[in-house]
Amino acid sequence: MTNFASRHIGPSPDDQSRMLKTVGYDSVEALMTAAIPGSIRWHQPLALPLAASEAEVLGELRALASANRTLVSMIGLGYYGTHTPPVILRNVLEDPSWYTAYTPYQPEISQGRLEALLNFQTVIADLTGLPVAGASLLDEATAAAEAMTLARRSSKVKADVYVVDADVLPQTLAVIRTRAEPLGITVTVADLDAGELPEAYFGLHVQYPGASGAVRDLEALTARAHEQGAIVTFAADLLALCLLREPGAFGADVAVGSAQRFGVPMGFGGPHAGYMSVRKGLERTLPGRLVGVSKDADGAPAYRLALQTREQHIRREKATSNICTAQVLLAVTASMYAVYHGPDGLRGIASRTHDMAVRLAAGLRAGGVATQHEAFFDTVTAVVPGGAAAVVAAAAERGINLRQVDADRVGIACDETTTFGHLRDVLAAFGLSHVDVTELDTADVVPAQLRRTSDFLTHPVFGTHRSETAMLRYLKRLSDMDYALDRGMIPLGSCTMKLNATVEMEPITWPEFADVHPFAPAAQTQGYRRLIGDLERWLAEVTGYDAVSLQPNAGSQGELAGLLAIRAYHHSRGDTGRDMCLIPSSAHGTNAASAVMAGMRVAVVACDELGNVDLGDLEAKIEQHRDRLAAIMVTYPSTHGVYETGIAELCAKVHEAGGQVYVDGANLNALLGFAKPGKFGADVSHLNLHKTFCIPHGGGGPGVGPVAVRAHLAAFLPSHPVFEGGAAAPVGPVSAAPWGSAGILPIPWAYLRLMGPDGLAKATATAVLAANYVAARLREHYPVLYSGSEGLVAHECILDLRTITKATGVSVADVAKRLIDYGFHAPTMSFPVSGTLMVEPTESEDLAELDRFCDAMIAIREEIDRVAAGEWPAGDNPLGNAPHTAAVVTADEWEHAYPRSLAAYPAGVSAAKYWPPVRRIDDSFGDRNLVCSCPPASAYEE
Repeated sequence: MTNFASRHIGPSPDDQSRMLKTVGYDSVEALMTAAIPGSIRWHQPLALPLAASEAEVLGELRALASANRTLVSMIGLGYYGTHTPPVILRNVLEDPSWYTAYTPYQPEISQGRLEALLNFQTVIADLTGLPVAGASLLDEATAAAEAMTLARRSSKVKADVYVVDADVLPQTLAVIRTRAEPLGITVTVADLDAGELPEAYFGLHVQYPGASGAVRDLEALTARAHEQGAIVTFAADLLALCLLREPGAFGADVAVGSAQRFGVPMGFGGPHAGYMSVRKGLERTLPGRLVGVSKDADGAPAYRLALQTREQHIRREKATSNICTAQVLLAVTASMYAVYHGPDGLRGIASRTHDMAVRLAAGLRAGGVATQHEAFFDTVTAVVPGGAAAVVAAAAERGINLRQVDADRVGIACDETTTFGHLRDVLAAFGLSHVDVTELDTADVVPAQLRRTSDFLTHPVFGTHRSETAMLRYLKRLSDMDYALDRGMIPLGSCTMKLNATVEMEPITWPEFADVHPFAPAAQTQGYRRLIGDLERWLAEVTGYDAVSLQPNAGSQGELAGLLAIRAYHHSRGDTGRDMCLIPSSAHGTNAASAVMAGMRVAVVACDELGNVDLGDLEAKIEQHRDRLAAIMVTYPSTHGVYETGIAELCAKVHEAGGQVYVDGANLNALLGFAKPGKFGADVSHLNLHKTFCIPHGGGGPGVGPVAVRAHLAAFLPSHPVFEGGAAAPVGPVSAAPWGSAGILPIPWAYLRLMGPDGLAKATATAVLAANYVAARLREHYPVLYSGSEGLVAHECILDLRTITKATGVSVADVAKRLIDYGFHAPTMSFPVSGTLMVEPTESEDLAELDRFCDAMIAIREEIDRVAAGEWPAGDNPLGNAPHTAAVVTADEWEHAYPRSLAAYPAGVSAAKYWPPVRRIDDSFGDRNLVCSCPPASAYEE
C-alpha cells in the first residue's frame, strides 16, 4: 500500500535526484546539513505516532467523532442549529475549487469568489441598514473588539471609557476586555434598561436582541449616546433582522455579528464569518477586507479588494488592526444561503423560528412558569426559582441542551432546526408534558415599532436562483472564473499553498464534528477534547514548546495571544515598564500591528545586505531600550527566505537583556523535523495551521493560529469565561469560542497522523529542495535577492526584478499578470521587498509542475528582452496587456504588435489553459469610486 506521505509529496525519488543534481548536492540530507545552521539543528526523531494509512486515520476520526454526543442545541449565545442546503454543502464547503483558492490579491483570477463576497457584503449592508460592509471578520466577539477600537479612533470624545450592554454575549464581553486592557481602555458594563451611563464615554456596545432574548427599543439610547459624541455599535443577529427593525434605522454607527446561522455549521465554535458594517463616513476606518467594484482595461465592471493600503504589511506599527485575513469560505457559504433562500425564504425561516419561541413561551406561561421578557425573537428566558439545574438536566435526558443562566433562570433558544417535538421535550423538562404546543397562541410578540418595514436583498441575484439547477449552475459559473489549487500551482511566498488532501477535509462536515455547540457540557464533547489534546501535544512536540493553545482563530490572533502572554509574564514579575518590542525591518507587517495592540511600542531593527537581522544594530537597540525591552519578534527562516546563522545568538542577546523571544511561525514548513524554535532559544511562537498543517486557505480564510509557549509562559495563555476555570486566568480570550475554529482541527490532526515523524521531515526537506531547485533554474534569468552562507535559500526565494524594471519598464505587476496567460497564479508581489517576486513552491508540487513554472518564467524573461530590444513597443506588448481574455484574442480586430497566438497560448501552454474572465483591473479607479455592494444591473450595461 502506498503511504500517504508519498502522495502528499509531489516529486518522486527519481525527480528529487534530478533536482538535487541541478542544485548541486548528492542527497537531501547533505542539502539540509548545508542549509540549516548546525547550532539549531535537531537530530532526534520527532516523538509522534508513526504514520497511519488513510483508512486507519478515517477510522480513528470516526471513533473520536462517535465520542461526541450531538444533542439538540438550544443553548443559543450566538451559536444556532442551521440547515446547510446540500447544493451549497457539496459545491462550496466540500469543493476544492472554493476551499483551495488563495486570498484574491490577483483579482483578475478571483472574480468568482469576489462576486460571492460582494453578495455577502450586500446581505450585511441590507440587513443591518448600514451602507458599507466588509468582506467578513473572524467571529462576532473579535468583530465587536474591532468596533471598539474603530469607535475610539472615530469619536471626538477624549474619555477612555467604553460602555458595554449588560445583556451582551459573555464571550463578546470577555474578548472586548482582553483587547481593551493593554490599550488603556476602561470597559464599563451598564444596565441599559436602567439608563446606567457614565458622564463621558467614546463608544457604546448594545446587543440586539440581548443575550437574554430581550428585544428593546434602542432609539432613544442611541440618540443619547450620540449627544455625548459616542459611536454606537449594535451586535445584531442576522436572522432576527429579517423581522426586526434594522440597526441603521435606530441610528447605529456600526453593526457587528456573526453569519453562522446562515447555513454555517456550529463546528464546536467555528470557523464562522463575523461581520461589520458602518454608516457613511466610516468606510475608510473598516478593519479587514472590503470588496469593491472597479473596471478592467476594456471598461467592463470588475471586482477587486478595495482600499488595500489598509493591509497591515503596509501600515505596520501605524496599523489600527492586525487583521489581515477574513473568513472567506464561510462568508461565501452564508452569502449563498441568502442567494438560495432569497428575501422571502429568509423571512419565512425567521418567522418560523420566532413562532417556535412564541409557542414555547406561551406553553411555559400556560404551565405557570414565568418568562423574563415580553418581547423577544428566538430566545426565551424562563424563571424557575432554584430549579434551573434540574430543568437543564431533565432536558439533557431528553436529548436537548438548554442554558443555565443562573440558579433561577434557564435560557432556551429556538432556531431553523427547532421542531414541535423539541418544544414538547423542553416543556416536559419543566414538568409541563400536558401542554399542547400546537394549540398555543402564536401572535407576534415584537412591538409594532420594532418590526422591520424596509425591504432587503432586492438585487436580482437574490431572486434569480430559485431552482437547484439554477443554483448549481451559478456556483459552477463563479468557481470556473477562479484559479485555485485544483487548477495548478500557486507559488506564493510566505503562504505555503500546499496540498489540502481530501482525506483531511472529509471529516469536517460529519455531523458529530459539525453540529456541536461550543458551550455543550464537557461530557458530551469527549471526542473533540481528545482530538484537541492530541493536537496540542503533537504541536508542542514538533515545535519544542511546552504548552499550546488552539484558541486563536487566525495567525494575527495567535500573534496577539503570544504578545499578551509575554506582557502578562513581565507584569507578573513586577516589570510593568517593559513595553518595547524589537521587530526586524523584514518582518511580516502584522507583527508590528500586533505589538501595538498588545500595548507595546515598536523599534525597528535593521537588516544587513544579505537580508539577515543586523546583529550590530540589534545590540544598539537592546542597549537603547534595555530597561524597557519586552520582546523581539523574528520570523524564522527569515521573511527573506533564509536560514539566518545568527538566530541562536540573537535569542541569547535578548534574553540577557531581560526580554522574551517571539518567533513568528509563518515559515515553520521549513523547520519541521529539522529544528525546534522552543529548543533554539524562542519563548513563544504562533503557528499557521492553514500553511504548514494543511488547513486550506479557502479563498482567504478560515485559518487557525495556535500559540505555543515554553513552560514559564503557559499560565498566560488565553482563557475563556465559559470554559472551566477560565474566569480567573490572567489573560482573557482572544476569540469567541474556547478552542477557536475547532471545527477544522480534524484537518491538521489528520495531516500529522498521516505523515508521522518521518513524513513530516521528508516534507520539510522536499520543500527546501523545491525552492532551491527553482532558484537554481531561474538565477541566470532573474537575480535571487537573498541566500544563506552556502548560497542556499530556505523554503522560498525572492526574484529581484528591480534592475529589469529600471532597464525595460516591465514591472512585477506585468510579470504577475502575464503568468495568468501561462496558467499560473503569481508569486507574492513586492513583499518583503518592493519590486520583487517571492516564490514558495512547497513540497506538494511535482517536478513537472515546477518545471512548467520555471519554463514560464524563463519564457517571460525572453518576452521582456524583446521589449528591451525594441521589438515590441513599451506600451503595446504581451506583458503590459496581460492578462488576455478569450474575448480579446477572438475579437474580429487585432491591432497589437504581437500575434494573437502568443497572447493566447504562450510557450508551453496546453489546450486546457485557464482563461481569465476580465482584463487587467484599474485599482485606483476602484478606490476613488468606492462601490462595495451589488451594483444594479444597469451598471453592467453601462
